[in-house]
Amino acid sequence: MLEFERARQNMVDGQIRPASVTDWRIIDAMRALPREAFVPESKRELVYLDLDLEIEGHDGHKHFMLNPIMTARMLQAAELQHDDRVLVVGCPTGYIAAVTAKLVTRVTTTIDDESLAQRIRSTLPALGVSNVNVRVAEAAKGDLHDSPFDAILLCGATEVEPTALYDQLKLGGRLVGAFANGRPQRVTVVTRSHGDYGARILFDASIPVLPGLERAPAFEF
Repeated sequence: MLEFERARQNMVDGQIRPASVTDWRIIDAMRALPREAFVPESKRELVYLDLDLEIEGHDGHKHFMLNPIMTARMLQAAELQHDDRVLVVGCPTGYIAAVTAKLVTRVTTTIDDESLAQRIRSTLPALGVSNVNVRVAEAAKGDLHDSPFDAILLCGATEVEPTALYDQLKLGGRLVGAFANGRPQRVTVVTRSHGDYGARILFDASIPVLPGLERAPAFEF
């Protein structure tokens, strides 16, 4: 336990703070939440490294827990306020949803694998996180039941325009995700206004694409 606590502090001091993350709410939440509790025991020794950690489900898709730096930078980009309702898309462990839940009143998180959803539903209450709804849904579909949202976070990159997710934003709401429709990927904030959407590019990224948000294969003769 003490070893994980040291690793968590090292993550904050050696990865999060040097990455220009200045929102102390995020830093405090990531220092407090045990990342190791969100993954199978076989993955725990890797969970504080600067890597996207593959998480095995039962659906045949490759799911990933995003690296700590990307997690923190995307959360900071969302500029979350306490009363916001937030959708966290494609979260296979519940970790990003749990960090978000430390910042806002209500969170909905989606994953397209029932086995992973059940694991999240077991993990969050054990850590005292009670303000997250866990839904089984494809990444591209979001969650109409709890929409509209003040903010939507993508736990991975998208190769397509996630138009159904845009429609689940409130006016003034913002979606933060890594867009992989070109090279390099770029983390972008998409904001909904009256009848339109504006996009602001923030920084380059290189993270796995979310299942369901891949580009359709090109037809070959």
